[in-house]
Amino acid sequence: MKALLARSYGPLDQLEIGEAPRPAPGPGQLLVRLEAAAVNPVDVALVTGRLRAELPVRHPFIPGVDVSGVVEALGEDVTGFAVGDAVIAWNGVPSGAFAEYTLVPANGAAAVRPAGLDARHGAALPTGALTASALLDEAGLKPGSTLLVVGATGGLGGYAVQLAKRAGATVFATGRDGDGDYLRALGADEVVDYTTEDVTTRVRERAPEGVDVVIDVAQAGPALAASAAAAKPGGLVVSPLGGPPSFDRDVTARYTGTTTPPGRLAELAGLAATGALRPEIGAEYPFAEARRALTDFAGRHIRGKVVITF
Repeated sequence: MKALLARSYGPLDQLEIGEAPRPAPGPGQLLVRLEAAAVNPVDVALVTGRLRAELPVRHPFIPGVDVSGVVEALGEDVTGFAVGDAVIAWNGVPSGAFAEYTLVPANGAAAVRPAGLDARHGAALPTGALTASALLDEAGLKPGSTLLVVGATGGLGGYAVQLAKRAGATVFATGRDGDGDYLRALGADEVVDYTTEDVTTRVRERAPEGVDVVIDVAQAGPALAASAAAAKPGGLVVSPLGGPPSFDRDVTARYTGTTTPPGRLAELAGLAATGALRPEIGAEYPFAEARRALTDFAGRHIRGKVVITF
């Protein structure tokens, strides 16, 4: 089969489309023929080696964690799926989605793709929506809560805005000039241009004590202190990127990543199929241009998800 290959850790321009063995499903696995896949920051980090200490990979390595395709074969002990099913899945660090075929676990990380969700938008769903849901689990939002989403225009932040609005929160969202209509269409009540405005000052014009929760999907480490400044005393900062265990004010830090509770991906897919959740595609590339998809993703500001089609 053809696959996008990284033969060693290195820059994205070393990626190449080459031949790789077609995998066979083991117990509890599905073999999926790809129709579409989406690009995520972890793909770039795994290829370049930025995460090699925490998440090493074996080479040649096939990146890609968001899968959308058709089941070709079942491993032993698989239930709930059949050959010919359209599915979406989150592959995690083993990756493999940027290839003609890949293996996915037949558990909560995979779901049958509803008829109302096409392959492209299905690919745009797993990592972003699952991670946003995990962040909101930590946030514990209630109707009437106030929330700031930092990094709201990306593939993860856009889901955080939508799901927080569904939870009944008042949502502040950061973006750039020209992002306002886009973010309000996702459900943001207030849009802050972080390139020209001080985010904390702007937020406190509407919420003088600060917001209940800040979800920051753009910054990590000490930079999260700037986001903590927008939270009220006793508030919370939630991030998937990691940061300090505490801040120099009464704001709690919580960190989480992508999680796959049973039934969640299927529930999110159902929402997307009915239009209640919008998988936003900002750029689309054929598989032959998969390397360019990753380099553009790493070097450009793109709203929503970057999708590769097969």
